[in-house]
Amino acid sequence: MRDIKVKVHPSKSNLSKHDQLAWKIAEIATDNAPINKDSEEMVINRIIDNASVAIASFDRTPVISAREMALAHPRENGANVFGMNSKYKVDCEWAAWANGTAVRELDYHDTFLAADYSHPGDNIPAILAVAQQKKSSGSDLIKGILTGYEVQVNLVKGICLHEHKVDHIAHLGPSVAAGLGTLLHLNTDTVYQAIQQALHTTISTRQSRKGEISSWKAFAPSHAGKLAIEAVDRTMRGEGAPSPIYEGEDSVIAYILSGPGVEYTVPLPNIGEEKKAILETYTKEHSAEYQSQALIDLAKDMHAKISDLSKIKKIEIFTSHHTHYVIGTGANDPQKMDPKASRETLDHSIMYIFAVALEDGSWHHVKSYTPERANRPSTVNLWRKIVTHEDKEWTKKYHDPDPKKKCFGGRVLITMEDGTTFDQELGIADAHPNGKRPFVRANYIQKFITLTDGIISKAESDRFLNQVQNLPNLKAGELYQLNVEVNSELQNKKRKVSSIFG
Repeated sequence: MRDIKVKVHPSKSNLSKHDQLAWKIAEIATDNAPINKDSEEMVINRIIDNASVAIASFDRTPVISAREMALAHPRENGANVFGMNSKYKVDCEWAAWANGTAVRELDYHDTFLAADYSHPGDNIPAILAVAQQKKSSGSDLIKGILTGYEVQVNLVKGICLHEHKVDHIAHLGPSVAAGLGTLLHLNTDTVYQAIQQALHTTISTRQSRKGEISSWKAFAPSHAGKLAIEAVDRTMRGEGAPSPIYEGEDSVIAYILSGPGVEYTVPLPNIGEEKKAILETYTKEHSAEYQSQALIDLAKDMHAKISDLSKIKKIEIFTSHHTHYVIGTGANDPQKMDPKASRETLDHSIMYIFAVALEDGSWHHVKSYTPERANRPSTVNLWRKIVTHEDKEWTKKYHDPDPKKKCFGGRVLITMEDGTTFDQELGIADAHPNGKRPFVRANYIQKFITLTDGIISKAESDRFLNQVQNLPNLKAGELYQLNVEVNSELQNKKRKVSSIFG
């Protein structure tokens, strides 16, 4: 690995493109590095993971909206829409829109946390959609996805967006563009321009994850993927981009991030080095914000130790800066304490999540979020006894550069009315690669089977799992086999809405 130093340069310095971050990223996207075997296996795991959560969300309103918009853009030799029969094909950017929304809706796929947040699996829908339309091979798809992960993970390590209230999809646009560059075997200059266009068009604020969180949280990554596809198409036609997009005098760093006085350090692999960043990422066992994963496991464990939850006086969670200020009481969002809040808001409230997991001793991607569950009087009573605190030691663990030492959990102190206390901590989720029972292929398959039960047939489940595990051997034009078809009665459900594309 090498460290790329990135800062603002005045226009008069005429910074060479070869010294720009976008060019350095484009170089690794076009270097034809060998495939690391463990990374290849993890790509397969994450395609299974994405399919699990996409199919589980098939009948949810945002996913239906995105799918119906996509189906209004048919293309004879286009890409597949998750859940639909493979004979239905649409323009790849609309498939990326529909499929990316389906993957993101339940907040249940993979994550990487460092200087910023990310869900690197958001790269997959856009890269897969283009691969299907362009009739790429399984090997090409693997390489494209590995580039997408490599770029996003390393941007997240080096550049913090959230401190400037910029949404983390600003790292996704460039990573998808880079991944598409690898997939399509584009030249370095074309990818360089596409990365810059993709970043320029995907800057948005974090209001999408603040206060009353709406369904846009699910649409945002697919929007970035769609914009990245369009950026690549334009640059393939010879169009240029705002440049230098990171280092320019009026650039993203200069006026949106930390400004001319700050130097960022972005790690990138050497040219020709295997891309292994995907191995640093981790999926979710529970359908909730990743920073709640270890705390859900902790709540389930504490559930068995407290006989009468009604006797709890208060619950204090000592955790990292990110957890306290984003999903904890430090966010100062009254919506995070509101039983009538949206699902999107509740899955970003550690107070709600911990209360439900402590009461139930379990977590479910649907049942834990129903309005009836959120409004249960005992839950509301418990929920409002919870307060979070930033603990500097947990913040330090959160940002530890050593992946084996990095922690995303916290310490929980429960005080009973009689003064008895229960004091436990958990640094990482049980399913984390360094946890008690790390997710392996069998867990990804079981997650797929569990989440798609009753939605797809056993024959379709078996077919998909066989094909995806044969991904390295799929030939050009065979990637449609990675689509998963839901039962016909679900496919045939239509909504009557008035819209532009309807």
